[in-house]
Amino acid sequence: MISIFGNLSLILALLFCLLQSIVPLFGAWKRNPYALAIARPAALGQFIFIMMAYVLLTIAFAVSDFSITYVAENSHPALPLMYRLTAVWGAHEGSILLWTCILSVWTIVFSIVEKNNPSLPIVLSVLGCISLCFLFFLLLTSNPFLAATSQLEGKDLNPLLQDPGFVIHPPMLYTGYVGFAVAFAITQAGLITGKLDANWASLTRRFALAAWCFLTFGIALGSWWAYRVLGWGGFWFWDPVENASLLPWLSGTALIHVLLLVEKRNCMKGFAALLALICFALSLLGTFLVRSGILISAHTFANDPMRGMFLLMLLAIVMTSALIVYVIRIPSFINNSPIYFPLLSREMSLLLNSALLLVAMLTILLGTLYPLIIDALHLGSISVGAPYFNMVMMPLTCIIMFFMGVAAFSRWQDTFNKKIYFNLLKNLIVSVCFACAVLIGITNSLNLTALISLSLSCFIIINMLGTRKFISGMMLAHLGFAVLIIGIMLSSLLNIESNVRIKPGNATHIGPYQFFFVDTESSNGTNYRGIRANFEVIKNKNHIADLHPEKRIYIVREMVMTKVDIHPGIFRDLYIALGEPLDQNYWSLRIYYKPFIRWIWFGAAIMILGGLLAIRQRKQITITS
Repeated sequence: MISIFGNLSLILALLFCLLQSIVPLFGAWKRNPYALAIARPAALGQFIFIMMAYVLLTIAFAVSDFSITYVAENSHPALPLMYRLTAVWGAHEGSILLWTCILSVWTIVFSIVEKNNPSLPIVLSVLGCISLCFLFFLLLTSNPFLAATSQLEGKDLNPLLQDPGFVIHPPMLYTGYVGFAVAFAITQAGLITGKLDANWASLTRRFALAAWCFLTFGIALGSWWAYRVLGWGGFWFWDPVENASLLPWLSGTALIHVLLLVEKRNCMKGFAALLALICFALSLLGTFLVRSGILISAHTFANDPMRGMFLLMLLAIVMTSALIVYVIRIPSFINNSPIYFPLLSREMSLLLNSALLLVAMLTILLGTLYPLIIDALHLGSISVGAPYFNMVMMPLTCIIMFFMGVAAFSRWQDTFNKKIYFNLLKNLIVSVCFACAVLIGITNSLNLTALISLSLSCFIIINMLGTRKFISGMMLAHLGFAVLIIGIMLSSLLNIESNVRIKPGNATHIGPYQFFFVDTESSNGTNYRGIRANFEVIKNKNHIADLHPEKRIYIVREMVMTKVDIHPGIFRDLYIALGEPLDQNYWSLRIYYKPFIRWIWFGAAIMILGGLLAIRQRKQITITS
């Protein structure tokens, strides 16, 4: 029954989506207010039936209805209820349904928040066209309600995804991805109606900021999940799927900066519209990379080339249509008179940082797609990994950070005077001296990369705190980025790793900490069995913590997993991962001492708060003006 009603819900959602996407466009063409008025109720109908389909699939997982193939492939009666509920998006079909659900939520949010906006019907129509594509994709190639052809007992959820981080990471990441669809739809509506003005820029920027906040949260959660679950002690390893989430984040950051130029100076409209298109194209590209089967990763969900071709066709159709509208309409918005910005003005700072962010995005895009293109053309096989990305991104990041620091002193339509130059030089010297003192004090050496990064981070913080009379969203976001870079640099520079062979009753040291191996005991869950090692951490004869890393075997999939244990702190983490059992009761063990690692996620949290504050400030400015 769930399968039948689930399919019926998707079909009804598709019918409402057809109304939402086609009728308002016809109304705009014929200037028919009744046809335009169809947009909101049609969007509401689509939302109701999409949510109904999602709820039905969730119920199927909750009751272990293995008459549905998707449920049988990704659940098991022994799976804890929390993971049965989150297994809804644990594989390809459910993740696409979640994507479509979130798009319908964004659509309803826009229709409520902007109910009096004259462009509302056109925006809802564009969003309806996107939903239409994904609903066709669901029904034709990725239906999560297909009935099982034989009785199945359930194959369990991938153990990598049986973690609290997985409960919130994909929804937040998808909310960020899909949020850029709203900015894209607003821009397409502006192009269609010929109204790329300050009001368009303000509206687009608010929704782009909201999407950016969710995407930042999703990326931060993904790095936290990788740190805790994969057992290697790192938070980012330039996996192509990780890169797929970083691409729209970089272009979205550039978009937010350029939209401020449009709003304040009524220029760069074409560039902003193009960036809005690029952001959504990269979100679709990320969906294609993760679910086409062309990538092998712990994050990927599909290995069906036919689905990949369908997604590629969807990406081509949506982007080609959008580009056609852009090419036709953008000449009318190009300012034929030359635009002059003083070299060190706020306008030039925004434009330079946007250009650098775009270059960084293109650099990562090249490193991600180049191996795939080479392989597709049968020209060999190459691997582009962390050394390439670190080499090309480090100088770009440093340049961006320098201009972020300088931007604190910039003013609209104004250049710097001698006093500002003096303050910049003074703050830069102070930052370098402080960075040298910190590095020499904690490492007794000077690493050039760490010195530059830490100096620029301090430069941003000093300039922001010293020049701002009130806390702005931009200020908080830049401060958060500086804190994040400090966390990355210091955790990488000061990280200590120890691989040891140890048995119960023995101890090992790392830094000032002693890890005493107490004993081992069985650790069995509803769908796994395992061994838990008990360690006591001591520093200067004082008890610090008890750590309990585990080695688990998930019974259904017969998959071995390492469950790390971490003692967190503001200034350091103690991280322990249990390896393989050896002879004579010995175990292999990996221990990490990771200073300042938490500052990475602390910095990301500050950035998100900055984005939320910027949304509120822009809304207040719009209302008061």
